Amino acid sequence: MSDRPRLIHLKADGPDGAGLTPLELDQADFQSPLPTQHWHVYFEDPAIGLTVGVWDTTTMQEAFGPYPGDEFVWVLDGSFAMIDGDGNATPAGAGDCVAFRNGAPMSWKQDGYLKKFFITLFDPNAATPRIETSDDAVIIVDPDADLTVCSAPGDPTEREYVAFTNDAGTMTVGLWASDAADYGMSAFTVHEFVRVLEGDATITEADGTVHTVAAGDCFFIPKGCECHWEVPHYIKKYYAQVDVNRENG
Repeated sequence: MSDRPRLIHLKADGPDGAGLTPLELDQADFQSPLPTQHWHVYFEDPAIGLTVGVWDTTTMQEAFGPYPGDEFVWVLDGSFAMIDGDGNATPAGAGDCVAFRNGAPMSWKQDGYLKKFFITLFDPNAATPRIETSDDAVIIVDPDADLTVCSAPGDPTEREYVAFTNDAGTMTVGLWASDAADYGMSAFTVHEFVRVLEGDATITEADGTVHTVAAGDCFFIPKGCECHWEVPHYIKKYYAQVDVNRENG
């Protein structure tokens, strides 16, 4: 079996509906009674603290403290609020894509059931930043944000909006769109989590495996995955890119 990095489709109930695994929880991590939580990890790289998966929980509130890692989520079901030290709440709910800043002082609180896709970066070799406030630490990415052309003259028109870059410069979250284009076969230079907002594309891996992705699909492309993107008309996506070597080479 090849060890070549492969595109991974994220499914809300685990691979082929296999279900999610119960999590063992510690009461010290919660202000509320212990909830019931499950997850499935689709990809992880412990060396850089990267985890990609799906997670659910019942009603709960986490202990107040530094948020454990930079994270980007797509809320599939339910709603929550991030509570700061003054009790102010930043709410989000089903359909939202949200980024969280590593080390920000806050607490996740929710009533009822919630499920999300997530990508978390909690680099074991990087110091957690000392942050005194949760201001600008919860970013709900606006799907209608204005995009700026980021392609070179003569190339297919690409547009982008960067909503969040973490303190270490190793995670970037935003929106990207492309008109009809054929991007050729190349290896991804970053890890990328994708939720397709509009349009569609055909992605062909180096071994000939073909993936058709369209609005509503969520997938992850590991760094090093060789693939060819063909956009027949238009595509727009949320993305979270991770590259721990971006700053330090």
